[in-house]
Amino acid sequence: MESEANEIRKDIVRKHKGGRPKKEIKQNEFIGVKCSVYEKNLLKQKAETAGLSLSEFLRETALRGQVVRQIKALPQEVLLFTSKLNHLAANINQIAKQCNTYNQLTLVEKIDLQALSIKIKQLAIDIKNFLK
Repeated sequence: MESEANEIRKDIVRKHKGGRPKKEIKQNEFIGVKCSVYEKNLLKQKAETAGLSLSEFLRETALRGQVVRQIKALPQEVLLFTSKLNHLAANINQIAKQCNTYNQLTLVEKIDLQALSIKIKQLAIDIKNFLK
């Protein structure tokens, strides 16, 4: 009876090893590439832009001849910056509306304010489009 219990315990221990799951295809071969410091920095920069590690970038480039850029999201700083620009544009519009209501600005000043508002909105759009 005790030996059967020991066998069951051994089976349970063998089935649940724990740790990281085994990969189907191991990447355990190493290829060294000689390059200049400038080239290495350039490759690292391109890999970072593509959202890949240097190894992944080199592997993808060598095997497929190209790398598909993996953009997850815009950086938080960019989102905050464009948000501030949008708020600034909205504030300028509110100022222009108040000034139009009470006729506190000259026609030239009104046109300048509207032009500034349009430029700020376009700048925010251009920044987002550039980073896509």
